Amino acid sequence: MPKVAVYNMKGEQVGDLELSETVFGAPVNEGLVHQAVVRYLANQRQGTASTKTRGEVSGGGRKPWRQKGTGRARQGSIRAPQWVGGGTVFGPKPRDYRQAMPKKARRAALRSALSSKVASGELLVLDELTFEEPKTKKMVEVLQNLKAAGASALVVTGELDRNVILSARNIPGVGTTRAGDLNVYDVVAHARLIATKDAIAKIEEVLG
Repeated sequence: MPKVAVYNMKGEQVGDLELSETVFGAPVNEGLVHQAVVRYLANQRQGTASTKTRGEVSGGGRKPWRQKGTGRARQGSIRAPQWVGGGTVFGPKPRDYRQAMPKKARRAALRSALSSKVASGELLVLDELTFEEPKTKKMVEVLQNLKAAGASALVVTGELDRNVILSARNIPGVGTTRAGDLNVYDVVAHARLIATKDAIAKIEEVLG
């Protein structure tokens, strides 16, 4: 069963925490993690890119010159693709880029990503993370105390904490989320994963 140190906001170790073997000690399936990341990025695409074909651009209703006798190449419309202002051939049209992935596979991918963070020593656990008011300076101090400043980090809290979100949002490379919204892409995209004890408990409750 994996075990990690628990720190306070001053960076002092205040205890140890045994993690669930099922969630944080699972075999790392890189292929499944890759599939989950590709799916996440694909689902972020709006798919609204659109171009007009020769039948959709305005103009070009009549034949520009007669078929024979002019010495020029035959043309049927000034809105054909080879004309300036003409239609686009095989251009993008609105489409849905969303990809499906079974729930069990999504959860297995998240377990793999979390287990990888534990194995590489990139998971830091805080006993609590609370601010009386939004203060970027205080969040920077916490990161420095944890020796996580300068690297990208994802801060995970048990519940939505407005003061934590506002304190971290102006720090480059630092993101925040609650345990219930944790996804594979965010875990993989950040070098450090900083989670509170109650966030760890919620993650184990969902994925255990």
